Amino acid sequence: MSAPEIVTAARGWLGTPYLHQASCRGAGTDCLGLILGLWRDRFGALPEPVPGYTQDWSEAGREERLWQAARRHMTEKPAAEAAPGDVLLFRMRTGCVAKHMGVQAEAAPGRASFIHAWSGHGVVETRLTGPWARRVVARFAFPERI
Repeated sequence: MSAPEIVTAARGWLGTPYLHQASCRGAGTDCLGLILGLWRDRFGALPEPVPGYTQDWSEAGREERLWQAARRHMTEKPAAEAAPGDVLLFRMRTGCVAKHMGVQAEAAPGRASFIHAWSGHGVVETRLTGPWARRVVARFAFPERI
């Protein structure tokens, strides 16, 4: 699946309700579930089992579990190489672990956007404005093959 196909596939999830620990297009997903669903669309099986997690997962031990998992299975990219189809990792609050994800949909200055599952909103495409962009701590590309 090419980068434009990843964006098209992610847009196919728009309107899916937010549901913690779910990953079913049209029925319910959280931000990780969206990425897992795109992975399944591209490769079939997930690369490793996903353990159960709570809303505050990883915070007590301050472990960057999501970041570590992304590094194991995707290619980390420099921020300057932003491109549609990139997987974005966000730190929602200073001093907290990074635990929100999305897919870059548009990368052009002034038009940058990303697709993510957001509690209370479901899967939406959101402009990557300054407040969101400042929260991005890493960006990844899906591998070509596994």
